[in-house]
Amino acid sequence: MKLRVKILGINAGDKPIAVLHEDDAEDLGIRSLGRVLIRYGKKTSVAILNTTKKVVGRGEVGIFDEIVEDMELKEGARVDVIVSEFPNSISHIKAKLQGRRLTYDEILEIVRDTVDDKLNEIELTSFVTALNNFGLDLEESVSMTKAMVETGKKLELNNAYIVDKHSIGGVPGDKTSLLLVPIIAACGLTMPKTASRAITSAAGTADRAEVFMPVDLNIEKMKTVVKRAGGCIVWGGALDLAPADDIFIRIEYPISIDPLMIPSIMSKKKAVGAEYLVIDIPCGRGTKVKTIGDANLLAKDFIEMGKRLGIKTECAVTYGEQPIGYTIGPALEAREALEVIMRKRNVPDLIDKTKHIARMLLEIVGKDGEKLVAEALKSGRAEEKLRQIIFEQGGDAEVQPEDIEIGKYGIDIHADRKGYVLWMNNHRLAAIARAAGAPKDKEAGILLYKKIGDRAEKDEKLFTIYADKPRKLKRAQSVLAEEKAVGVGERREMLIHEVKEYPVHKKSFILER
Repeated sequence: MKLRVKILGINAGDKPIAVLHEDDAEDLGIRSLGRVLIRYGKKTSVAILNTTKKVVGRGEVGIFDEIVEDMELKEGARVDVIVSEFPNSISHIKAKLQGRRLTYDEILEIVRDTVDDKLNEIELTSFVTALNNFGLDLEESVSMTKAMVETGKKLELNNAYIVDKHSIGGVPGDKTSLLLVPIIAACGLTMPKTASRAITSAAGTADRAEVFMPVDLNIEKMKTVVKRAGGCIVWGGALDLAPADDIFIRIEYPISIDPLMIPSIMSKKKAVGAEYLVIDIPCGRGTKVKTIGDANLLAKDFIEMGKRLGIKTECAVTYGEQPIGYTIGPALEAREALEVIMRKRNVPDLIDKTKHIARMLLEIVGKDGEKLVAEALKSGRAEEKLRQIIFEQGGDAEVQPEDIEIGKYGIDIHADRKGYVLWMNNHRLAAIARAAGAPKDKEAGILLYKKIGDRAEKDEKLFTIYADKPRKLKRAQSVLAEEKAVGVGERREMLIHEVKEYPVHKKSFILER
C-alpha cells in the first residue's frame, strides 16, 4: 500500500512506531501492535503499528522520529507499507510462558530482538513475567548473561588484575564505591567501575560521583581514564554495555519484579573485562535479602555464575539494617566520602565496610589486602588517586568538602522521647530523601545525627531533611508523617503494631544496578 508520510514529531525512546488510520489497517489485514515494513527507495524499516481515527487520515502513515531520522523521510513523501511477520523470538517467549527451558540460541534471539527494538512492551513484559514465574536454571542464567554481553559493546583492556565490585543494593547512603575505587587503584589494581543512577533509592553511585565529575563518558573516554588513573566511576547507561539490561529494567520496575538480577549484574562485569569480583550482599530488615541463610544461597549462585564466566567471584554478606554513614542523597554523600578519604572525619561503619571489601579484592589476587588498604588511606595515596580520577573525568581535582553545596531549606526531626535508637527504617528514609528531591536535586537528602544504639534525649535532633525547594521539603514531611523512620525507646518492645482492620500490604521494592 502506497501512503503519504506524516511526521508526528514524537520520540518513542528508540522504539520504531508507525500509525495508520483504522480503515487502512483493516485493508492491510493488520491490527494495532502488529508490524509493518516501510520501504522508501532502498531504505526499509520494520515498525510496531498503532491505529487511530484522528491523528492520521486515510492514505497517510504517521511516523515517529526514530524512523524519520533512520530513513531520512520528508513530510508528504510516498512510501510502501507492507505487513511484516512477527519475529521468531516471540515463539521462544511463548515457550517460556509454558514453562519450557530455553536454549542459548533461543535466548540470544530474544535478547538480540530486544536490543534491535523488534519486540513491543507487551511481548517484553510477557517474557520478563515468565522468567519471574518459572525462573531461570543455571544454564539459562549463563545463556542470558552471555547473550546480554554479546549484544553490546565490550571494554577491552590489557591491564593485569582487572577487578570490580557490585552491591545488590537496599541500604541508603552506601557511598562505598567512591572510596573503594581510588583505594584499589592506589594499590596497583585496575577497577573500571560502571555505576547506576538511582532507580528506587535516593542516590546511585553515578549520582554521587556526578557531584565531583562528569560520569556520562563514552567507552573510549572511559578506557583513556582507566589507562591513566587505574580506575574510573562512570554511568553505565552511556556505554552501551549489555544494553538489553536497561530495557529489561524498564519492564521490571513498574511491576516490581527482578528475575534477572544475577544475569544483569554479571553481564555488566563481563562486559568491562572483570577477572575478579566481590559482590556485596547487604542483609537484614529493610534490605533485598532478609536472612544470612538467604544471603549464603545467593552468594552460591553468584560464585557458580562467576565460574561459568571465567570471573573469580567472592561475596561479602554485610550488615544492612541502617544507612551507611550519616548521609543520604548525592551531595551529602559525596561530601561525607571526601571528608573520610581526606581523613578529616571518622565514619566507622563506612570505613569498616570499605576496608573489608577492598581487602577482599586485593586478597583475591594474592596481595596483603589489610596492609595495603591501611597504607593507601594513611599515606594519602587514596585521596590523590580519587583526585586524579576526578581530573581525568573532567571534574575539579581540588574540590573541598565545603565546596559541595547542600539544600537551601532544611527541617530538623527530633526524638519524641528519651532512650536509645532501636531501629531505622531504610525504606522510609530513602522515600523521605526522594520526596525532598533526591537524586535529581543533588543537594537534597538527609543528614543523620544518630545511629542504632546511640543515646537520644527527648527533643534531641535525630536527622535533618534538606531540599532545594520549600514545596519538596513539605512533601518530604508528608512522607515522614505516614510512618516513622527512626525508633527511639528505652528497650525493645514486644508489640510491633496492632491490626484491627484488613491490612494493606506495602512491600518495598529494591531495584538497583
